[in-house]
Amino acid sequence: MTDSAAVLPPVTAEVAAGALDLLPARLRKRVDGAVAKAAGWPVEAARDGVVVRVAEDTAVTLRVTAGIVADAEDAVCSCLLAPACLHRAAVLSVAPLAVEKEEEARVGEGEETEKGQGEPAAPAPAVADEPALTPAQSTALDALRGAVTAVLVAGVSGSGAVHRAELLHAAHSARLAGLHRPAGTAVRIARLLGEARSDDPAFRLSGLSGELAELLDLVRRPAAALSPARRDYRPEGPLRLYGLFTEPVVTASGYAGATVYALAPDGALRTLSDVAPGGPDRALQASGTPVPGGCALGLRELGDGGGVILTAPTVSPDGRIGGGGAVRSVRAAGAGWREAPLAALWERPPAEQLASALGWLSQPADARTAGGDLLFLDGLVTGAGFAVAAGPTLRLAAPDERPELPYAENLSLLASRPGLALRLIARVVPDRPDRVQVLAASWTGHDGEPVRADLGLGLLNRSHIPAVSAVSAVPAGLTGPREGEAPPALPIELDLLRRTVDRAVAGGRAVSAASADGELPRRLRAVGLSTGAQRVEALTDAAADRRHDVLGRLLPADPRGFALAWLATAVYAAAATESLLLAAWTPPDITAN
Repeated sequence: MTDSAAVLPPVTAEVAAGALDLLPARLRKRVDGAVAKAAGWPVEAARDGVVVRVAEDTAVTLRVTAGIVADAEDAVCSCLLAPACLHRAAVLSVAPLAVEKEEEARVGEGEETEKGQGEPAAPAPAVADEPALTPAQSTALDALRGAVTAVLVAGVSGSGAVHRAELLHAAHSARLAGLHRPAGTAVRIARLLGEARSDDPAFRLSGLSGELAELLDLVRRPAAALSPARRDYRPEGPLRLYGLFTEPVVTASGYAGATVYALAPDGALRTLSDVAPGGPDRALQASGTPVPGGCALGLRELGDGGGVILTAPTVSPDGRIGGGGAVRSVRAAGAGWREAPLAALWERPPAEQLASALGWLSQPADARTAGGDLLFLDGLVTGAGFAVAAGPTLRLAAPDERPELPYAENLSLLASRPGLALRLIARVVPDRPDRVQVLAASWTGHDGEPVRADLGLGLLNRSHIPAVSAVSAVPAGLTGPREGEAPPALPIELDLLRRTVDRAVAGGRAVSAASADGELPRRLRAVGLSTGAQRVEALTDAAADRRHDVLGRLLPADPRGFALAWLATAVYAAAATESLLLAAWTPPDITAN
């Protein structure tokens, strides 16, 4: 798809879907093959965009505005069939989907599916008085229901460019009708399908499962579908911020930048972001972007223990700080992680933090407050992993494994120092009780002073970390390495249940029907998960249901019934995982009471 000169820019959902509409029926049948070929066509940088070389005499030119292809006229092919040609449609289909404006502020704060945290959220209970939908909204919801059901029935392996285009069309109609939440979810599903087709290493099947479950639930509940997706920024009075850490942002949809987390005096987390179209290099550049208001304090400098006072900032209800001409800023004293007010973040018991993070993840993406999925942990590096004070022993995982970001190398270095006391900022992994994704860390340096590092922005070396004998600050509740203690684990039967949910997404209805056997329900009942056994049996029956009429003729399949059976199984698997995950993190003495 790329050469050393350029990469394909992000394309809006409307432009990508519209390209397939122009194709005649005979070419629509060939579009998936053309998309596969387009992944290997060389891309060259041009003055106002890129040029994709299809052949010696054929090229597709993409013009960009603010880093994205925003209009159908900005995609031009030089062949005689243009614009109704396979070349143009294939290039626009293989290009990453642009992030909508209402999503852009949330990129990199644990809410984008590229990060892969995709356990399905339990649907909210239905309200007594459902709001009335307009005819346009009802039509849009029906189109979304049909498109997402078709994707689930076909599975990732069977969902091609046409399925993706139908989903994007339905999303566009929903957005025009004011159904912003389901429209945004549909676009994210289309983006994930594109990642799966291109074998993007950032793709996570569990993330796609979570988005499918959310959309299937939204199209069933008008009250949820009608809720606004975008939260307006409102002016606030002077705001004092204590920098906490900086997180690099690199997404599979072609966006990059940096997000700084900071603590306000009321104890709530706030975020400042600079995210725009670009690659990994832009993440490092954006970390030096000045804080709004003219105080010349960079984002990374604020995150590295800096402080700032903002006058007349605009803040969204979920804690994101916007810019604006009226904003002014001045430097202020920062604080260390072991100093007030930041030290209070580490005082809550780990199990209590986990419960709050899981509750945050169960909320709709547009209703989540900034940093609600973060964990603040003290502990000790041991041979078994990271022993958390008043908590379990965990494995430390990289939140992003792209080679351009040094997370994995830094964590490997920290893990090679058994006995090292660490204070961490991490992100919960909903379906893995044995690990957390570490974003930033602090330890005692050679001179006895605390050192802290944003693990995704700079590469550590051995000189940054003292020998174990020099470590003095051992967390309360830990007297030394707890060798031999294994990280917590969920029942293997629950893992098999989650795999059944994901396997249905990967292979569709046919694979669910072909892989059915009675062993999993029996094992689920044996460990007390009887409702899970019922859900698996219902999913199997729905997948294999091909009844005949009185004359022996095969009746049409019921895709909607299969989708509802899958949704019920996915929601149960998520709820059971959350419950058992909390139990695995709860200290034995608390469990006994």
